[in-house]
Amino acid sequence: MITKEMTIAEVLARSPQTAIVFLSAGMEMECIDCPSARAESIEDAAEAHDIDVDDLVHQLNRLAVH
Repeated sequence: MITKEMTIAEVLARSPQTAIVFLSAGMEMECIDCPSARAESIEDAAEAHDIDVDDLVHQLNRLAVH
């Protein structure tokens, strides 16, 4: 299960197909592939991009392979 405390890099490593969720939410490819994505939590990234973190996590979990 994906949580808002996980990093973007963790999520993408587990389920690369979730990149579409990040892109659809308004993050650019440069954002999800930047060095910050390795250390920044989904919650921090969502806040920086003015994205509802709970909705983002829900969408990520719908698409992720567990």
